[in-house]
Amino acid sequence: MKKNMKKGIVSMVVVGMTLTGAAGVYAGASLQKISAYLNGNISIKVDGAAYTLKDENGHKLSPIMYQDKMYLPVRSLAGALDTPIQYDSKNNQVLIGKGQQASEQYVEVKYSDAQIKAIKKDFAAFDGFETAYAPKQMAAGDAFVKSFAGSDGVNVIFNHMMVNVSPRDYSDGYESKEVVLSNGVKAKWYTPSDLPMLSFQLDDRTITISSPDKALTQAQMEKIAVSVAKL
Repeated sequence: MKKNMKKGIVSMVVVGMTLTGAAGVYAGASLQKISAYLNGNISIKVDGAAYTLKDENGHKLSPIMYQDKMYLPVRSLAGALDTPIQYDSKNNQVLIGKGQQASEQYVEVKYSDAQIKAIKKDFAAFDGFETAYAPKQMAAGDAFVKSFAGSDGVNVIFNHMMVNVSPRDYSDGYESKEVVLSNGVKAKWYTPSDLPMLSFQLDDRTITISSPDKALTQAQMEKIAVSVAKL
């Protein structure tokens, strides 16, 4: 079903570009001014279920109508269609599909001394669970925000990603899809509501990664998952 949808979108709909970091495209580019319309009356369904187009900040988006063609934000559709979509700012290219790598897709997370201290303090609140874990990589354009201890684990929060570290496997009771990460670790995707979550075991704890604003694709989160390690 999703493969057919992908083909339909490519052939029948001109897909607009709302990619993180895409602002650099406009600098020095030869642009032509146009007159278009936002159409908030058009609804989207994915595999029969209603789907809301949103940007990386969670704001609702509307299709654009221009010369009898409908333009949809490609980043918003990436997660729904499980298709990696990246923007390579160095080469001014939009990369759609697997097997492609943007030159600046991932960057190292450089935690400050104060941030490391705060994260370790959150983990220290749990007896027998004191060792701090956090991702060492993030998507380009993302940023670490904070960490906080919950009732049975620690959440490491980024602008576009949340990493939960817990002794509990939250995927129990939900239908899941198994995947193997690039480092050979077995993981699984499950969707408790409308937000896909990636879960896997690391040492004595369960790591769960999600993108609350749906800015990251599943392929991106699987790549970042490999970088989670002791802090």
